[in-house]
Amino acid sequence: MAETTTGPTKGTLLLQGGGLPNLEFQNLFKTLAGGRDARLVMIPTALEDEKLGHLVSPITNGLLFGFPAAILHTRSGAVADSDAFVERIQDATGVFIEGGRQPRLAKAYLNTNTHQELKRLLARGGVIAGGSAGATIQGSFIVRNQGPPNYDREVMVDPRFTTEGFAFIKNVVIDQHVTQYGRQNHLAAVLKSQPDLLGIGIDEDTAIVVRGDVFGVIGSGSVYVWNSARGPLRPLLTKGDRYNMRARKRL
Repeated sequence: MAETTTGPTKGTLLLQGGGLPNLEFQNLFKTLAGGRDARLVMIPTALEDEKLGHLVSPITNGLLFGFPAAILHTRSGAVADSDAFVERIQDATGVFIEGGRQPRLAKAYLNTNTHQELKRLLARGGVIAGGSAGATIQGSFIVRNQGPPNYDREVMVDPRFTTEGFAFIKNVVIDQHVTQYGRQNHLAAVLKSQPDLLGIGIDEDTAIVVRGDVFGVIGSGSVYVWNSARGPLRPLLTKGDRYNMRARKRL
């Protein structure tokens, strides 16, 4: 029996396809996290080490998209599993996961106490947002990033890393930078080998807002929905469109 694609029973996911999150995304994230009462955390672990210092400095000084935030980062699964490390998430109403390479996130956090606390944040009605790799990791199956100059290569599973994501959405694979990197057909290879998965490809400056089993589209680009390896839903989903992942149909 084929598995069913389902979203979180409580809380909201805000998944952006890469590039700098626009003001609509930033303000929605803050609103969903509680507005003036929001308690925000940023996880930049998907970035390579040399970029962390550049990004971390303004966050350490207290800002995420201009809003007060704390930063949470480690490369160690043992640290991610510790009680002290997850205290900030226990008090948070919103978490933003930065882009980069999703295997770094899986290696550090998958099946740790941090992973469980993120699930608990959703269960109490919070919001988890992510851009690029920070969006992909929230699915149940992850693939290797491919960007310029390798944008014309087929997306493949990287054998060095797990293919398991955080599974805040179950039975789904999420791709990003689709139009910008010419990745319109990349999910075909994944769904050919994993035919039960629902594939969701998100353009830059575009995001899906996931509540339960339904998502809506915001931003200026398109969302590609793959129900099989034959190709994405046509016409593509754009701003204002909604899609039921469990029923696998446009609303």
